[in-house]
Amino acid sequence: MEALIPVINKLQEVFNTVGADIMQLPQIVVVGTQSSGKSSVLESLVGRDILPRGTGIVTRRPLILQLVHIDSEDCRKTTIENASNYKTNGRLYRGIDGDEWGKFLHTKNKIYPDFEEIRHEIETETERITGSNKGISAEPIHLKIFSPHVVNLTLVDLPGITKVPVGDQPKDIEIQIRELILKYISNPNSIILAVTAANTDMATSESLKIAREVDPDGRRTLAVVTKLDLMDAGTDAMDVLMGRVIPVKLGIVGVVNRSQLDISHKKLVSDAIRDEYAFLQKKYPSLANRNGTKYLARTLNRLLMHHIRDCLPELKTRINVLAAQYQALLNSYGEPVDDKNATLLQLITKFAAEYCNTIEGTAKYIETAELCGGARICYIFHETFGRTLESVDPLGGLTTIDVLTAIRNATGPRPALFVPEVSFELLVKRQVKRLEEPSLRCVELVHEEMQRIIQHCSNYSTQELLRFPKLHDAIVEVVTSLLRKRLPVTNEMVHNLVAIELAYINTKHPDFADACGLMNNNIEEQRRSRMRDLPSAVPRDKSHKGPGGHSLSTTEPPLPEGEAAKAAASSSQGGLTGEQVDSGMGNWRGMLKRGEDVVVGERTSVHNPLTASPQKGHAVNLLDVPVPVSRKLSAREQRDCEVIERLIKSYFLIVRKNIQDSVPKAVMHFLVNHVKDCLQSELVGQLYKTALLDDLLIESEDMAQRRTEAADMLKALQKASQVIAEIRETHLW
Repeated sequence: MEALIPVINKLQEVFNTVGADIMQLPQIVVVGTQSSGKSSVLESLVGRDILPRGTGIVTRRPLILQLVHIDSEDCRKTTIENASNYKTNGRLYRGIDGDEWGKFLHTKNKIYPDFEEIRHEIETETERITGSNKGISAEPIHLKIFSPHVVNLTLVDLPGITKVPVGDQPKDIEIQIRELILKYISNPNSIILAVTAANTDMATSESLKIAREVDPDGRRTLAVVTKLDLMDAGTDAMDVLMGRVIPVKLGIVGVVNRSQLDISHKKLVSDAIRDEYAFLQKKYPSLANRNGTKYLARTLNRLLMHHIRDCLPELKTRINVLAAQYQALLNSYGEPVDDKNATLLQLITKFAAEYCNTIEGTAKYIETAELCGGARICYIFHETFGRTLESVDPLGGLTTIDVLTAIRNATGPRPALFVPEVSFELLVKRQVKRLEEPSLRCVELVHEEMQRIIQHCSNYSTQELLRFPKLHDAIVEVVTSLLRKRLPVTNEMVHNLVAIELAYINTKHPDFADACGLMNNNIEEQRRSRMRDLPSAVPRDKSHKGPGGHSLSTTEPPLPEGEAAKAAASSSQGGLTGEQVDSGMGNWRGMLKRGEDVVVGERTSVHNPLTASPQKGHAVNLLDVPVPVSRKLSAREQRDCEVIERLIKSYFLIVRKNIQDSVPKAVMHFLVNHVKDCLQSELVGQLYKTALLDDLLIESEDMAQRRTEAADMLKALQKASQVIAEIRETHLW
């Protein structure tokens, strides 16, 4: 089991080389208040003076200290291998002077046989990051000590807990130190070494308090009581060391530190340990074998080994999972470009294939949040465009007066016996023309979707393009240009589809003929029904039969025979026009009684601009007569308008059905399928050029850096996996 701690130290080195903090390795974290004796405990474990000393906050960066036990034979081998001369801080060294030395991670392979130089390097490296003030930094210093007098341990020395900022310390120094400590002790694979001075009350220990926040059960907390020799006269730490005050599951170990006077007089750590043993034998004879620096070192070594044994299976799994993740991440970044011609052609071909597959619905990455590609085009055709056409009213924007006006304009100067076909053709073209705008909008929506497919392919399907931003921009420009060129052609075709329908009104269309036959039967049936209801609507006892068979009101005088004949003839041809009503002729009152009253607003009133018949010699200016806003239609006019409206509606539905079928086909042929067929050839023709190779395949700096970091992390994980694989199962027990 002694081999487990060197394994963790190797893993620590592996991950420190890439500057990663993704692995939570087992280690011992030293926590305590400022000047509680943390540094003295660490130096006692090392056996040498290696840490900066002084008043106030001295440890301002985490110090990850790895103690490596080596045999005397290994020391001699290392001395021979490093027998070259080198100069450090003005002093000449030959190989390794002695059997102990140190190495820093930030100085690579430089060896420090002088521990005074190690302390100086710690101070220099601390000031390099934190400056000369009393601020702290979370960036750790990695130090490895090789010695035959130490046990294998991995320790982390943290800044001491403080409450009040001193000097030029930042105002939030307490919060900074607390967050730094929590970062390390929150690691579930760490052992918390809570240091408390014996001359303070154990119940006020800040180190135990913060340890309980992350380890409430105390399963990975070991308490160390320092300065046993500084307790008040007449008191001792027997109850504390026995766990009667505050029980700690991993135990409580008491130690005696060197005083500041001892440090100033350069008292050796070995002498301090000997004096510590003598003090414990005298003051606490029954507990001397379970306290002291040597017992603390053995206890920490044992705890760390067992902790590593428990954490190792999970650590193996974690490393394997991370290795697979980083391998996939590195694959997504792609390999460095060797053959630019092949790479460019491969990327162009892949993009074109993914673009077409997205339209066809066979792409590798299927969008689940919204419709995309071909599915959205289908939705535009059959939902958006189809519903828009169905919402178009066949008679929208067309009033009965418009229909009547068109009928009259088509008759010319002579009254027509039948409804003129010209009026139907004129009005139906006006309605069919309204189908052009939604058809062009359908083309626009499909064009926008095909533009969105470009971004979809770039983000999901061909991530290699993100490596080459200039190539990505060039591909987007080529595809956009191709879509832009096809848009006018498609719009022109859709415009022609509507123009074709307007060019020839096919009244012989089978569906239109059937509709006309059914409509005529309905109109005839309605006319007969009105004729049957006519006697009940107009009582005979309140009307007179004038000449020509016309009914007159009892309050109106009968017309002269000649005027009545003219009125009858005019009525048989469809009634009077609005201009005739307003002409002020002598028989206008009788004509109004035949159902041609002028309707102004919502009430029916006789529009009589002339108070009496024109006197002889006075001409009537018809231009001065106002045109009526609307009027009540005669039976024939109403029937004619109804016929035209039904014909328009019937033919409009036929044309709408044709447009709804032909526009999607035109868009697919002239836009979608054309782009699919020509996309790859267009990309190759525009981009696959020798002069553009170097410019297009310039890799983005961000992508290159991320690939390098992923490659380094993958190497570290693979090396860590090899290190763990070297452990035999027998080493675990």
